[in-house]
Amino acid sequence: MLRITLLLIVAALVVGALVLWIVGERGRLLLGSTRRFFREGGRLHGYVYGRWTRQYIDVLLNRLPANPKATHWLADRYHGKVLTHDHATALVGSDKDVPLQDLDQVVPYPVARNLVLKGPPDVAVYECVCRHARESHCQPTQVCMVIGQPFVDFVLEHHPDTARRLNQQEALELLADEHQRGHVHAAWFKDAMLDRFYAICNCCKCCCAGIQQMRLGTPMMTPSGYVAEHKSDLCGECGTCVEACPFNALSMDGARPRLDFEKCLGCGVCEVKCPNQAVALVRDERKGIPLDVRALAG
Repeated sequence: MLRITLLLIVAALVVGALVLWIVGERGRLLLGSTRRFFREGGRLHGYVYGRWTRQYIDVLLNRLPANPKATHWLADRYHGKVLTHDHATALVGSDKDVPLQDLDQVVPYPVARNLVLKGPPDVAVYECVCRHARESHCQPTQVCMVIGQPFVDFVLEHHPDTARRLNQQEALELLADEHQRGHVHAAWFKDAMLDRFYAICNCCKCCCAGIQQMRLGTPMMTPSGYVAEHKSDLCGECGTCVEACPFNALSMDGARPRLDFEKCLGCGVCEVKCPNQAVALVRDERKGIPLDVRALAG
């Protein structure tokens, strides 16, 4: 089965390359966003990923056997940075150009760690392919936010039935709604997508491939720069935070929640879900540098 799957992937790449060759070097028959993608240095792998994202993720989630070496290799090239709600809204709400290169302290991976945006950034919302890859999935599904060019135009042109453009206020409202649902904001970077940031996903613990890989020990997502802190005098001992945590960083120690520092990525889900306001995110330099465009862009 693995051999057949790999052959199908190779065949898709070969067919894609042949199509590009047939339409000619200038690509006059290609969509405008496709031409721009390749002019900016996009590769065939990135085209396949953007054009057939659902099928791409389905193969990774459901068609390939677990292979720790392969998933760690992939994590270097396809990874997320957890964002606090404040930092996610600052990124979408930015009105300045954000040219940040080689974010080795913010996104400590060998490749795909640049952030290049024109402010205010273009935003489109797209169907979550991780949710659609599951037999039973969370709602709503149109929650993945593609950010910046040429990615927004590419998604809108290639997926007109499942993607739509958002104005800045609509994007901020989507982030707020997902935050209240207890979903994790994550900035995603991919080498095949011009080696840089291209999306904010609003990830649920049930469906997200990145969260799944984190639980299995593959470092697909890096911490926000914060960690959860419990206020014992306000804790109602209800266990809501334990149930809500996407990364299994909380457990009950008797009647009290106990935090596993290493597993906590500082997403803030426990904070928003706690009915007693007994949890707060606190800055911790051991968790890296936050992706805060206000501070990073000066």
